[in-house]
Amino acid sequence: MSSAARLSRLLALVPWLMVNDGITITEAAAHFGVSPAQLEKDLWLLIVCGLPGHGPDQLVDIQFWDDGRIHVLDAQTMSAPLRLSGDEAVALLVALRLLAQIPGDHDRAALIRATHRLQEAVGDLGGAPSVVVEAGGAHSVIDVLNEAMHAHLAVRIVYGSATRDEVTDREIEPLRIASDDGRTYVEAMCRRAGALRTFRLDRILSAAVTSSAMAGKDSLDPVTHSPDVASESAKPISAVIAIDSGASWVLDILAVTDVDESADGTMTGSVLLHDPEWLVRMMLSLGGVAEVLAPTDVRKSVADAAKRALAAYAEVP
Repeated sequence: MSSAARLSRLLALVPWLMVNDGITITEAAAHFGVSPAQLEKDLWLLIVCGLPGHGPDQLVDIQFWDDGRIHVLDAQTMSAPLRLSGDEAVALLVALRLLAQIPGDHDRAALIRATHRLQEAVGDLGGAPSVVVEAGGAHSVIDVLNEAMHAHLAVRIVYGSATRDEVTDREIEPLRIASDDGRTYVEAMCRRAGALRTFRLDRILSAAVTSSAMAGKDSLDPVTHSPDVASESAKPISAVIAIDSGASWVLDILAVTDVDESADGTMTGSVLLHDPEWLVRMMLSLGGVAEVLAPTDVRKSVADAAKRALAAYAEVP
């Protein structure tokens, strides 16, 4: 368990326990997705937390060792209104606006009310007068996915692949919508692939709800159903590339990791890719400042593509 995950849980634990006074350790542990033993450790840590320069009884007092039920006896400043800085308020406002556009079972009316109140607070704090957030993908596509998930129906999509440079027709069973690094994705069971795939919403050209009911994850092939699948293609592979000393900008274009620089300035590193053809096209576009070292089949594919390209130039009058 990461320290960040535990800190996030500790910050949420006290206000949640105040609302759910008298809940058992087992019930609270189930809510936060941890074991009862871990929750007890969290509670013991909370009751020995204190303010700088004071003892452990200066912040919160929680009783849970008598009958197995948890009672927050003195939450100190927890009853005081939450005050956000301008940056915190804007960050929260962006998150709320994005969440309101993503399909799911969250209470949209409550989100809209909270967003309006927070927007007013941002103005009072001297923040941006208006925060506009657009989730990736057309609103019509998002509406179709939302309708399909609620009705448990499959969706027919036209999808423009980023790795294969092609447009395909697919039937998918949307499972959830997620946002990561500024992009919005739908995780779905792709009937064409027979496995879980993740599709970028802004690459879905059109979508329509079908009358076909979802089969669900139970219908997936146990070989291809892998939680490691992170795109519309197969599990990523790692390629090793070498980059000329004067082309360090390639590191950013290809998201190279584990970079090692030699004495002459040449750099080698690893690139994760879902489709070798994407790397072949990328290496040709770099004009010779980088080469694939491994795996050998990808290296050969680059060499063969380069020969075909040179032969095509030779045929030009």
